[in-house]
Amino acid sequence: MDSVQGMFMSPVPGMGLTEELGATPWQHPPQYVTVEEALDFYAPKILNPDAKADLLNVMEMGIPLTTIAQGLQMGGVMQGKHTIDVGVLIMPVLIELLAYVADTEGAKYNTGLGPVKKDKDKITDTEIGLAMQKIPDIVEETERKIEQEEPMEEPMETEPEEAEPMGLMARRQ
Repeated sequence: MDSVQGMFMSPVPGMGLTEELGATPWQHPPQYVTVEEALDFYAPKILNPDAKADLLNVMEMGIPLTTIAQGLQMGGVMQGKHTIDVGVLIMPVLIELLAYVADTEGAKYNTGLGPVKKDKDKITDTEIGLAMQKIPDIVEETERKIEQEEPMEEPMETEPEEAEPMGLMARRQ
């Protein structure tokens, strides 16, 4: 689909008001009503060993804990797990829980609550590790592209011609 068609495929203003009431998860009563119930939902997900590795990678890339926690709680609101006010109330606890995970694993993190002092010239070990994980995929893709291409003809060596000046302002010889 080209960009012109995509431009005309966008929703019409007011289209969101035509949906049936209750068609989205946040229009129903929340699954977790209290702060404690909502935290009981998030704590196992954050402390899950499978999710820890991804969370630590995101933290060490410099994403603030406040941003991660806000993404988690807004996702919960959109899924109908809890209301916005419960999400706002659990934010400090989510930030502390994320900091606890980083501290127990010895990862560096930015809380997002103060000024960030980062040496822009220094590349962290995590950034190098993430780049190293992507190298085999890049090499494989490059080799595949090379195999699919037809061999290039060698260019003939010719001496460059001197271009004659052209135009109204060119000098005649």
